[in-house]
Amino acid sequence: MVDYDPFDWETAHNPYPVYRRLRDEAPVYHNERLGFWALSRYDDVVAGHLNIDGFSSAHGVTIEGIDSGAPFLIVKDPPEHTAHRRIIARLFTPRRIALMEPFIRRTAAGLLDQVSGADRFDVVEDFSFRLPLDVISELVGIPESDRMGIHQLSERIAVRDAATMSDDAILATLEMAGLLTDIIRARRAHPGDDVLTMLMDTPVDEEDGSQRVLTDDELAGRLLELAFAGHETVAKLIPNGVVALAWFPDARRELAADPALLPNAVEEMLRWDPPSHYQGRWTTRDVRVRDTVIPADQRVILVTGAAVHDERQYPEPETFDIHREIDRHVSFGFGRHLCLGASLARLETRVAFEELLRRFPDFGIDETGVERKVSVNVRGLSRLPLVIESRTAAA
Repeated sequence: MVDYDPFDWETAHNPYPVYRRLRDEAPVYHNERLGFWALSRYDDVVAGHLNIDGFSSAHGVTIEGIDSGAPFLIVKDPPEHTAHRRIIARLFTPRRIALMEPFIRRTAAGLLDQVSGADRFDVVEDFSFRLPLDVISELVGIPESDRMGIHQLSERIAVRDAATMSDDAILATLEMAGLLTDIIRARRAHPGDDVLTMLMDTPVDEEDGSQRVLTDDELAGRLLELAFAGHETVAKLIPNGVVALAWFPDARRELAADPALLPNAVEEMLRWDPPSHYQGRWTTRDVRVRDTVIPADQRVILVTGAAVHDERQYPEPETFDIHREIDRHVSFGFGRHLCLGASLARLETRVAFEELLRRFPDFGIDETGVERKVSVNVRGLSRLPLVIESRTAAA
């Protein structure tokens, strides 16, 4: 019988063989030792996301459940989730996202220009963590002086070496909340024409029909969620995409020659090796999945990393195919908890690869310098040395 332990180092390094066994041998998997169930087939994961009556998010979305009760949208159910999501959605309107593209491009170009004379650079350290950090900070109004601290705290929050949240991760969460609360209080004292002031002034609809504004703690929770999710997702997706293009050089050459193919290539990057690999839920009642009944009050994880490699949905899933037709996938969640920042993440990633491939159409990876950290449900690299094989001058 397959053994699935997300905290096992070998599994974290390459979970896809285990995912295949889960889908084939135990699509409704139960890990009694760690106390969770897992759904791994595409159709079951989609159904799990849509079953908001049977699967609650309010007990946390991690296996540990340490985020239960946290002031995050991702761990709220309707109607509270609906009211708060409506506010945050104002950050991610199509118009506001489109207006961010010039800033994203200037930032990406500036970071890559700094390494343009080198024969190698670290994609993570020099590019992928700094780009989304500046973008999400610019969007919500985090001062430049605080941005590096946000990144360092995000890294500490995500790291896991067991099925528990470390003391340091808890401390980092508290430190980030404190940092963000200080930013909020400073903005309350000096409001401006910016997103953070808009969030402060936007009323929340209560169940009884009354309205109120977000408290400092609620605002800090929203900013923490945005800073962590908006930063970590793209910071991991870009290196994962770079690996794909190194392993499939024909696709890289095709994209370098025709950047118009990049939007669909980004979708394939999200499918081939997504930054988020599972979302936790809690059963509010007995839930039947296939021929198994999952009892009430059980932790269930929807293994999206397995779902996007399900052969029943995606033929030859291990192949990175930039022409693959993808009508939908679950790499950003699905249903009510579909990631609000998905359109921004797609834009950042597309622009990042447009600028990267324009300068460096040919590259390889120094495998000896690659490093990966075991995180919660976020999977990605902490170091990725890129070796420039030839150079094409920027247009």
